Amino acid sequence: MSHGPRSGLAAVSSALLAMSRHLEVRDVLKTIVASARELLDAQYAALGVPDDHGGFAQFVVDGVSEEQWKAIGPLPRQHGILAAMLHEARAERLADVRKDPRFEGWPSAHPDLVDFLGLPIRDGDEVIGALFLANKNCPKPEGGCGFTQDDEELLGILAQHAAIALTNARLYERSRELTIAEERSRLAHELHDAVSQKLFSLRLTAQAAARLVDRDPSRAKGELQQVAALAAEAADELRSAVVELRPAALDEDGLVATLRTQVQVLDRAHSARVTFTARGMKALPASQEEAVLRVAQEALHNALRHSGADHVDVTLDRHGGGAVLRVTDDGGGFDPMTVRRAGRHLGLVSMRDRTSGAGGTLTVESAPGKGTTIEMEVPGG
Repeated sequence: MSHGPRSGLAAVSSALLAMSRHLEVRDVLKTIVASARELLDAQYAALGVPDDHGGFAQFVVDGVSEEQWKAIGPLPRQHGILAAMLHEARAERLADVRKDPRFEGWPSAHPDLVDFLGLPIRDGDEVIGALFLANKNCPKPEGGCGFTQDDEELLGILAQHAAIALTNARLYERSRELTIAEERSRLAHELHDAVSQKLFSLRLTAQAAARLVDRDPSRAKGELQQVAALAAEAADELRSAVVELRPAALDEDGLVATLRTQVQVLDRAHSARVTFTARGMKALPASQEEAVLRVAQEALHNALRHSGADHVDVTLDRHGGGAVLRVTDDGGGFDPMTVRRAGRHLGLVSMRDRTSGAGGTLTVESAPGKGTTIEMEVPGG
């Protein structure tokens, strides 16, 4: 191998640890490719996840600049050597990939690949990806491949662990999709209960005003004022629901900007004063940022709908490599133990599950008449 026994073991360990740190599929793919290229000292590395239509659902490269990747054009199809790895499910180690009879060429902007090592990534009998390296950074034997049998075995070990990491990431994303579906169902139920009741009241009040216009204009005016108030409340309910359904994109705006925007909207939509402060924050892993956002939304929902608070304060502070979120209100408070025994959770189960899934801890401090503080701490990446 190109590494000594000690450095080789350390490099494999580092690669496996790096893969285990990520939950998003795209992050896992990038880590696998970067780890493989570094581990085997290759100029290029790539990993393709096949779709069901002869192409690739995802294709990640390392060693190619973003400009060069854009110039190459569309993702490759499943043909040539890639097809062989996917369909025949065996390793391919070639001295010159261009001279292989299965080689079908590549776009003009594609880098020139020579020696080649590739193998499938398998989950049981299913091939879930093709991982390959090209252009080993070492002197090549005359007419031979720079990649050795030891390299092939090492990449095989990496591919086995990559299969586990990729499968776990897929399961995580599917579970998150289910969670999102459950949240939408909950929001639809809340919209039906809250908004439809206000609209029903609005209709009855408008009918009463119409009957009073001629015989008691003063009372009719009062009823119409009530119509305006009910319409405003219904609009507030809808606005709050839209904020939950369509938060600003974390990938584009980041956690701090997303939370600040949502707090500003809620401050305008509710009679309570809602404030936000962030101190010293740095970006967190994507899964943690989403968990923090959702816990903040749930805590704000409880404070604004159930506590009767005049002021709700949201703070987000850097803590080591991670962060601490606090949502504090001056509302009526509650006894957490009584709530638990009564089977009413006020979203606490959901918040604890999200926090646990992000590797963090959740603390709830509350008492009747003394407000509530929800504190969530996540460790960072």
